[in-house]
Amino acid sequence: MKERYNKYSVYLKEKYGEKVYKLPVNLPITCPNRDGELSYGGCTFCAEIGTSFENISDTINVKNQLLINRRRIGNKYGAKKFIAYFQNFTNTYMPLDAFEKYLYEACIEDIVEISIATRPDCISNDYLEVMKKVSIEKNVNISIELGLQTINHNTLKKINRGHTVAELIDAVLRIKKYGFIITVHLIANLPWDSTDDFIEGAKILSALDIDQIKIHSLFIIKNTVMAKQYENNEFEICSKEEFIERVIKFIQYTKKDIVFQRFLGRAPENEALFCNWNTSWWKIMNRIEEILENEDIYQGEKCNYLNGKAVRKFGM
Repeated sequence: MKERYNKYSVYLKEKYGEKVYKLPVNLPITCPNRDGELSYGGCTFCAEIGTSFENISDTINVKNQLLINRRRIGNKYGAKKFIAYFQNFTNTYMPLDAFEKYLYEACIEDIVEISIATRPDCISNDYLEVMKKVSIEKNVNISIELGLQTINHNTLKKINRGHTVAELIDAVLRIKKYGFIITVHLIANLPWDSTDDFIEGAKILSALDIDQIKIHSLFIIKNTVMAKQYENNEFEICSKEEFIERVIKFIQYTKKDIVFQRFLGRAPENEALFCNWNTSWWKIMNRIEEILENEDIYQGEKCNYLNGKAVRKFGM
């Protein structure tokens, strides 16, 4: 049966010949909107520990983190190939020699790819040159995940991102010159975004011809700026039904060849004030899949806006 959207698991299996699992790496780093370079406090939704709820301590070196996680995940899933996922905070926001050292440390047996999560304003040619060097010397693929979260410039200010869409465009254009895989993160239900904003995100990322998209559902973590706003009723979160509708429309407007890594985020119940409408993530995913099937919806069926839409009537 034909898939209704490009699934990351299928993509990995086709690329590497078997199932591949990510091994998270937690580095002793921060972000430019936390340490005062741009701002203090970080993004309003981000906890003090970032996204490392399940990560190994950053006091353990990269190689040993990977070995521990490889043993755990490999035994659990019978996996033999892995992606070293530099996940927490901004993984290019450090001195160049430290960044290079960490990349080399990640090149252990059975690592077929290194995935680097970072910000659009923390990509430069110097860091890309280091990635290219390691990729060639160690025969390992490099992918870069860029946290954008929204294309709405007002929302970007409200959540204290410290960058705009311009920095994303710059980062994508630079990365493309090096041929690395590009993934962009978006949050589907930020309170100040409309469905139209989210659809425009699909269109912009399609026009930029990125490779992969990772959609998150918003969760509210305790002791964050956004948690205080939530408790003070300063915003409303859209309904579960509207979230599902946004994801469905996003799929329709996204180019057919872009791969979706996921559509939902998760957080520990004891750390979150709000997460997925108190619904299991797989139930929401099942509902998305059900709608796609019942309404005969496919990825890219509304991607008719590229390559001079207005002049097609002339038949050129």
